[in-house]
Amino acid sequence: MKAEHRHELKTNELAEWIANFPQWAKENVKMIIYVSVVIILVAGAYFYRKYQKDVVGVRRQLELTRLATQLAGGKLEILNARARGMDISPVLIQTADSLLTAAQNAKNKQMAAFALIKRAEALRTELHYRFGTPARPNVTAQINRAKASYAEALEKSSGNPVLTAAAKLGLGLCEEELGNFEMARQIYGDITTDASLEATTAHAVAKQRLDTMADYKRKVVFRPAPKPIPTDLLKRQIEIKPTDINQLPPTPDVVPLFPDINLGPGTPNTMPVVLDINLESQTPNNVPEILDLNLPSK
Repeated sequence: MKAEHRHELKTNELAEWIANFPQWAKENVKMIIYVSVVIILVAGAYFYRKYQKDVVGVRRQLELTRLATQLAGGKLEILNARARGMDISPVLIQTADSLLTAAQNAKNKQMAAFALIKRAEALRTELHYRFGTPARPNVTAQINRAKASYAEALEKSSGNPVLTAAAKLGLGLCEEELGNFEMARQIYGDITTDASLEATTAHAVAKQRLDTMADYKRKVVFRPAPKPIPTDLLKRQIEIKPTDINQLPPTPDVVPLFPDINLGPGTPNTMPVVLDINLESQTPNNVPEILDLNLPSK
């Protein structure tokens, strides 16, 4: 009886609450709105985060992969264009800017570090693939931008030995390109003595740089380029006038028969040359043949 009584009491309370709900809602309308807004915001945040993780995150990863591939393929395109006399090295600056944007939008620190490392690599590569020798102030400014990118990547790559080693190696390469060889040697030494970085590719590269750094410090003197040919000489042309057949000296109708022999008075020393070309003759190749030379008698 007690259980039935309790059930009956609960039923009566529920019915009473339902009957009084309109009045309760009217009195607590603000609280109901606030609670509804909070529930909607929590649900919206949950679905937005799930969308960012499943859709936008994958899209950003694909974009970062595309930019890294574009950096590697851009080097070959620049070399091919250089063979045709064109300089398209500024495309690497555009790639560097896109990588910086990708690093800023990345939600994952590892992805941001990777994008920053690739951005610094693009900045350094552009200097090496540029036509001619860039001015020293331009080199210093661009290398410092690359150093800042490597340093930021080093902060974000904590816990990832591959990215950490790559960022440190990049800092060492920047110091070398600025001529600070002792600073570069110290950075390479830190990489080679760090046991946590021993299994990385950057560890082997740093060791190689330490072994061969003396060669990089040597001053290289190139042979001077040959002097260019003056433009006016290249534009000069030899004028060749066509021969006017009417201005050639006349060919004599007669030729001396015996130029060194005197045939006596009354005997001409010149005579016409009579050529009789007989097409029906059996002369090979139809060569003109002198058929008759009539010498006047004394």
